[in-house]
Parts: sequence; C-alpha cells; structure tokens
Amino acid sequence: MKIVAVIPARYESSRFKGKPLAGIMGKPMIKHVYENVIKSSMLSDVIIATEDRRIYDVCRGFGANVVMTKESHQTGTDRIIEVVSGISADVILNIQGDEPLVNVEVIEALIKPLKEDDAVLYTSVKTPIYSYEEFIDPNNVKVVVDKDDYGIYFSRSPVPYDREKALSLKDFKGVFGYKHLGFYGYTRDFLMEFGKMPASYLEKKEMLEQLRAIENGYRIKVETVRVSTIPVDVPDDIKKVENFILKYYN
Repeated sequence: MKIVAVIPARYESSRFKGKPLAGIMGKPMIKHVYENVIKSSMLSDVIIATEDRRIYDVCRGFGANVVMTKESHQTGTDRIIEVVSGISADVILNIQGDEPLVNVEVIEALIKPLKEDDAVLYTSVKTPIYSYEEFIDPNNVKVVVDKDDYGIYFSRSPVPYDREKALSLKDFKGVFGYKHLGFYGYTRDFLMEFGKMPASYLEKKEMLEQLRAIENGYRIKVETVRVSTIPVDVPDDIKKVENFILKYYN
C-alpha cells in the first residue's frame, strides 16, 4: 500500500499571515510539522503543498519535497487534491501545516483503519476532553461517534449535551466528550470524489468540511489518540506550543 502524506501550507492566512514560517524554538513551524511527519515509517512520501514562493524556498532549503499550487484554493483539501491528481497512491493523509505537534501516534491512527478494512474510505482522530473550558470553546471541534467509532456529528458546540449534569458541568471530573483533531486519511479514490461534492448545508453552518461527507452518506472512522495537539491559529498559540515542547521534550 502506497501512503502519501500531504502538508498544505498557506501563506495568506486571515488570522496569522505567513504562519507556516513563524519561528518555534528557533525554526519555522512548517519544518517542525515536516520533521514530525517523516518520523513515520509507514509513509511512502511526504509532500508540502503551498501557494507561496517564500514557503517553497524555505522548505526546499531543509530538503523537503515541496510543490507549488494554485493561489485560488479555498481549503487545504483542495490544495491536496491538486497535488495528488498527478501521483499514484492508495492512501492520502491530510496533515495541516499549522500542527507542529503532530506525532507518529496520530499518523498511524489515521492509517490503521484504512489498512485493515477495505470498507473504510475516510479517517480522522479524536482525544478525550477533561477540561470544561476546552469543552465549551468553539475553537475546539467536538465529535460524537457511534459504538464502532464512526463519526455521527462534528460541532463547535459542546456536544453531547449532558442534561443531568448541565447545571454542574464546571465541577464535573471526568471526560466531557471528545475533541476532534484536524487530521484526515482518505483512499485516493474517495478524496477525488469528495473534491467534486459541493459544500453542504451543515458544512457551511459549522465551517467544518468533514460534515460534507456525512451529509452525503459517507462514514468517517475516528480513532482515539492519547495526546492532543496544539494547532497554531493565531500568534499567541506559538507560546503555547513552545511551552508544551519545553515541558514534555526537554
């Protein structure tokens, strides 16, 4: 099975322009992402996809396989589809360029269901939420799954709603729900089909493109991983990532 990871890295981010090049512990964020992804022995190739020559040049400088894509893409998935349309592969991983703490556990959790079951077309990952503040934060996407870990719904709202504990959730000790981490695995054929589907109603409401698959009758296998990552959405997130690295890796 040929498995290719693609890392979309966009310069023109509305909340943090140029963030793939933002420095974290003395090196650009995109290099952290790339170095963590290539640690997996299950990958046949790792490709960085960007619309910006500055990102391209930096990635070439540290030896990455990087390709230039159109500037007009609306999502990282669209950028990935452009890249993989010209290559042969069985499975494609979508590893966002603003996830410097991506790790081998996440990568292998995306791949495992696709290798074990031909019926699985689309995968992602989740991690338990133990904090009330994290549970109610709309920047943290929550996922509800069925008994077989297939996604029933993804939302920025705190789901599931616990009617019995609703008035005392702040004092609750345990798992509030599951946080969805923005990594994806697809069969190449499904990814190409997904790219042809128009944006769906719920997708546009929540601004979560995985809902497009569910609204079109497809299932997403969502494996559980132990450690959450810290995506970099705004400049203040850099310090959170650096603090995490200092605490757990030094």
